[in-house]
Amino acid sequence: MDLRAELLKSIWYAFTALDVEKSGKVSKSQLKVLSHNLYTVLCIPHDPVALEEHFRDDDDGPVSSQGYMPYLNKYILDKVEEGAFVKENFDELCWTLTAKKNYKPDRNGNSVVSHQDAFKLWCLFNFLSEDKYPLVMVPDEVEYLLKKICTAMNVELNSCELDDYLSQEPQGQGGLTVWQFLDMVNSGRFLRGMEQEAISMAVEEVYQEVIEDVLKQGYLWKKGQLRRNWSERWFMLKPSALSYYMSEERKEKKGSIMLDKHCCVEVLPDRDGKRCMFCVKTSSRTYEMSASDTRQRQEWTLAIQTAIRLQAEGKKSLHKDLKQKRREQREQREQRKAAKEEETQRLKQLQEEKERKLQELELLKEAQRQAEILLQEEEQRRRQQHEEMQRTLEIQLREAEQARASMQAEMVLKEAEAERQRKRILELEDMQERLQEALQQEVKARQDEEAVRYAQARLLAEEEEKLKQLMKLKEEQEEYIIRTQREKQVLKQEMENKNKCLEEAQKQLEEVRVNRQRVDQDVMAAQRKLRQASTNVKHWNVQMNRLMHPIGPGDKRTNVSGGVFAGYQPLLSRRDSSLKLKQRVEDKGSDPTRENSKENVSNGGNSNTLPSPDADTMATEPTN
Repeated sequence: MDLRAELLKSIWYAFTALDVEKSGKVSKSQLKVLSHNLYTVLCIPHDPVALEEHFRDDDDGPVSSQGYMPYLNKYILDKVEEGAFVKENFDELCWTLTAKKNYKPDRNGNSVVSHQDAFKLWCLFNFLSEDKYPLVMVPDEVEYLLKKICTAMNVELNSCELDDYLSQEPQGQGGLTVWQFLDMVNSGRFLRGMEQEAISMAVEEVYQEVIEDVLKQGYLWKKGQLRRNWSERWFMLKPSALSYYMSEERKEKKGSIMLDKHCCVEVLPDRDGKRCMFCVKTSSRTYEMSASDTRQRQEWTLAIQTAIRLQAEGKKSLHKDLKQKRREQREQREQRKAAKEEETQRLKQLQEEKERKLQELELLKEAQRQAEILLQEEEQRRRQQHEEMQRTLEIQLREAEQARASMQAEMVLKEAEAERQRKRILELEDMQERLQEALQQEVKARQDEEAVRYAQARLLAEEEEKLKQLMKLKEEQEEYIIRTQREKQVLKQEMENKNKCLEEAQKQLEEVRVNRQRVDQDVMAAQRKLRQASTNVKHWNVQMNRLMHPIGPGDKRTNVSGGVFAGYQPLLSRRDSSLKLKQRVEDKGSDPTRENSKENVSNGGNSNTLPSPDADTMATEPTN
């Protein structure tokens, strides 16, 4: 804390004391008096017209603290020189102005501290208060100051009672004001049973140590430089010098030892009847001194070493350094507390995010289970349809076999009518050509069916591949759930990527299902075409068989082998033989197509198709 900040704290109290209405403004006449007094105590040349010139453009009303600050900085604080004035006189001026209005000791004389001690406590409060306005002192500094006062009186402070008091005291600004602090001290709650004189001595000691930067003081024996005799002197150690006086009243100063980073202190052995000796070495001289006991010597040597260390570090005050360190520790503690709260909040958010993600994963798992159940039901339904279709095909095959047997029987009966078909041979040949075209259509339909089945098999393979990818994604999700416990920072991005992959896989699965349904529809259409072609073949076979019966010359069916037409039997036999031979040649010419039809029927039995009646069976030659 620099000199300007120290002066501003005291001036702030004086300015607020002059603000009677607490509006933040003070009249110009009062500011003139305050400025004149500040010129005097700060040993600055008076400038009586500076205030009027500074505010000559303003009206006659009061001046706010913001309006007074430019003048204060330019004409007073910028001209202050450290060491050119007595800081205590300046503080007494500001204390006098503010104490008249704000300090209210007990009128019955029961106050623990005197008016002068209250002034010193006010100075200590200003030194330890935060650099924020309005000035307050945080509870840690309050406890620190009270502990030093109690330590000076060799008593122990009740920290628990102090914590209870501070917790009950309203702290709107985050700490105690100086008037709350003085009321707390005057209440005697923490200095109970102590005499006013002891308290005054303790306050004086703490004031000298903290405000006047007195590191240590007391009586020591000093060896003279010229006469080399030993004299008892009152020594007072500050960071810059070790001064010595005739007595503890410090009225007659005998000299001082200037300290810098080149000085050192050493312990000396006992001699000349003196014990507990030590010396302070400077660049120009060595000072020999003797303490009353070993403890005092150790305390003095340590205090002098502390002063030398402060000079080496370029610091002017030990307690300013300690205050800064305590402030940094509080800030670090607040930062750790804030960081801890932030970490707790972040962990809470992460836990909530984790729970939400787990719920989403559970929903995804449930959706996957439902999808698997639907897939199983679909597969089972498809299998049932296949089984029903297989049974239907078996029934149709048995019916076809029975029809074939009945047709063979009819062929035996109709061979006698073969002669009737001579006139219709041309029609039969035409019908045979149509039959060949129908067979070619059947072959083409079966080839289309095979192509459709191949496409269906390929789509089923793609569906199985997509299912494998889906299961793989599911395993990756399970691994990802484990990794989320270790890698909490990247959980959200990876889960979004996995969810996108899962959605794409589900979309692709839906597309495969749609393609499979479309292929199933194509298969059903091919089956309808095949059934239509089979029906056409059966129809033409029936027509051909009907035309195969020969037409007799009016004989009855029962008299073919006897009666008056017995003499024509050799001729009919020869004609039957030629007809059978021609029929065999035609059958041989059409066998490859019929064999292909049979092979297609046998191959398509398991492909959900309805086989047509065997064309070779329909055109079988008659048996003798």
